[in-house]
Amino acid sequence: MNKNREILTLATVFMLSVSLLMTGCDNNKHPPKHTHPQMPEVGVIILKAQSLNMTSELPGRTSAFRIVEVRPQVNGIILKRHYVEGSDVTEGAPLYEINAATYKAAYDSAQGDLAKAQANAKIARLTLKRYKSLHGKHYISQQDYDQALLSSMRADAEILSAKAALEKATIHLSYTKIIAPMSGRSGKSSVTEGALVTDAQINPLTTIQQIDPMYVNLTQSSGDFLRLQQELASGQLKHENGKTKVKLLLESGIEYPEIGTLEFSDITVNQTTGSITIRAVFPNPHKLLLPGMFVRARLDEGIKSDALLVPQQGVTRDPEGQATAMVVDKNDKVELRKLKTAQAIGHQWLVTSGLQPGDRVIVTGLQKIAQGMQVKVQEES
Repeated sequence: MNKNREILTLATVFMLSVSLLMTGCDNNKHPPKHTHPQMPEVGVIILKAQSLNMTSELPGRTSAFRIVEVRPQVNGIILKRHYVEGSDVTEGAPLYEINAATYKAAYDSAQGDLAKAQANAKIARLTLKRYKSLHGKHYISQQDYDQALLSSMRADAEILSAKAALEKATIHLSYTKIIAPMSGRSGKSSVTEGALVTDAQINPLTTIQQIDPMYVNLTQSSGDFLRLQQELASGQLKHENGKTKVKLLLESGIEYPEIGTLEFSDITVNQTTGSITIRAVFPNPHKLLLPGMFVRARLDEGIKSDALLVPQQGVTRDPEGQATAMVVDKNDKVELRKLKTAQAIGHQWLVTSGLQPGDRVIVTGLQKIAQGMQVKVQEES
């Protein structure tokens, strides 16, 4: 009995050993497979040169097209102010009235002097006429005739002098009514009724500003100005119809409805700021623009026919601030490019160097790749 049990145990052990041995042989026939990692997939855009209307945004302030100071030209007391401060006045409209009593008296006196001179001249001419007839008949001496001639000439000269004095008195009398020298927006009055003013005072009575059209004075760095001139000279930029158009953004962010044009560029660079002044002219029919307002102007620099625009998500910067982009070469390998960017246009960068038309710039999947890695390319729309 015990002998049979031992035989059964040995048989069981033998069968298990054979089973394990066969399993090992089967594993040797089919070794485990080693899987290769899949290539990362990236999204790219293919760069194409395009025509782009180039603009630059510059800070500036508005200023009046013309400013005149209203000053007294005679001495006297202000009797009345005829205008409302801050109102629009027209050329020739009365602004102030100075007490004219003394100037009216001087005018009347000058008129009297002229009448007296004219009467004296008439008598002198009649006397000369009689003396001329008598002198021809030798009834008077040559000396008497010469004296009559000189008296007549002196009387004529006194008429001229009296006329000049009357004209001067007329001008002074007219100066007592101070009128607007041009149409525009009136300013605050520096004097009140009853104030004494003089023709030599320093402060003007008020100012008048012409605000339609309106100047906008802008500042641009000398470097940007030089770049713009070089690109225009080389033909990289072209002005449409030869005119530089300017759009305006008000301080509230609203775009001003009128379009301006570039009028003037300063010929010297400010040594302190390294910038130049550019002046634009804007129509201002509704008087929305007032002198001294802060604005931002969009300057139409011209048309760039070969612009390269790259989505901003495809451009990164290294620790030194250098702009870079990853591109896929002809062998589908990743290549790092260093770029120069001019400005942001919407959600894209304008690239001036480092890329060429036809380059495949990676815009998605950047976190999965490194330089030199082979990738699977998917073109983005």
